[in-house]
Amino acid sequence: MRGVVFDGERVRVVDDLEVREPGPGEVAVSIVAAGLCHSDLSVVDGTIPFPVPVVLGHEGAGVVEAVGEGVTHVRPGDHVALSTLANCGACADCDRGRPTMCRSAIGRPGRPFARDGRSLYQFASNSAFAERTVVRAVQAVRIPKDIPLTSAALIGCGVVTGVGAALNRARVDRGDSVLVIGTGGIGLNVLQGARIAGALRIVAVDANPDKEAVARRFGATHFLTSTDGVRDILPTGADHAFECVGRVDLIRQAVDLLDRHGQAVLLGVPPATAEASFQVSSMYLDKSILGCRYGSSRPQRDIALYADLYREGRLLLDELVTATYPVEDFEKAAQDAREGRVARGVLTF
Repeated sequence: MRGVVFDGERVRVVDDLEVREPGPGEVAVSIVAAGLCHSDLSVVDGTIPFPVPVVLGHEGAGVVEAVGEGVTHVRPGDHVALSTLANCGACADCDRGRPTMCRSAIGRPGRPFARDGRSLYQFASNSAFAERTVVRAVQAVRIPKDIPLTSAALIGCGVVTGVGAALNRARVDRGDSVLVIGTGGIGLNVLQGARIAGALRIVAVDANPDKEAVARRFGATHFLTSTDGVRDILPTGADHAFECVGRVDLIRQAVDLLDRHGQAVLLGVPPATAEASFQVSSMYLDKSILGCRYGSSRPQRDIALYADLYREGRLLLDELVTATYPVEDFEKAAQDAREGRVARGVLTF
């Protein structure tokens, strides 16, 4: 079968990939579509360290092919969106409703794939850039069959992360002010999360002026090409500032532009050794800097919720998909993503 493999030096689309059958508590999924997220590219450029060789992809949707022993919530033929969290469901963090903190979901990559007799790692417990993958049952979330799988693919990472950051981590409330720095796939979802939450003023900042129309479509009430004009719109600062680029200078700007009791939420991914600074005295006005993993989500609940919001017209998915590519055109899709020509490109099988 076809898949996108990174061997530590280059990325190749191969056609001789193999994957094992699902074991107890696992699900085999035939991937129909998978979003190309910057996290995949960050593995390739070394920003996110990951063992190789690895089958890339972590934002996918498809059809259940087979289920392992004990799996009852999905069955063959179901349409599913995939989560990257292979959480155990039984540890203290899972029991507290914090599956993003489950230690079974972090730093323990499996190797269900093989090629030329050599095992390959699975990226983010998912590897959606393959015609077929095997995931833990908890990662497969059933969705209605009337949702296009090219759109549903984006729920499992970009939507869960961005919308979840606004609703779950920051808990944006009615009438709040929100600043979103960076309007790529994650930033657009933060914008619509803030809109769904009822934020009054939502300021989007992106250096590319061509992104204004789509930012406003997703919920921005104001658009700027730099943070210089934020205080003109929010004189006392923002209740919530989201950094969605991964640059330490922008992290500092997000912190500096907070109002009293404001919180900066970090979503962009700078290099693993990057350090950011802030003025300590400013934090005594009850300000906070918050990390956010995967939108602080509970995937079985949240992915199903976002699918319902989409069907009601309250959450945008189709508008996120600005280009589709056959998997063989991975390099073109990657280049378009690096150069910011697409909000989200989707690979299809």
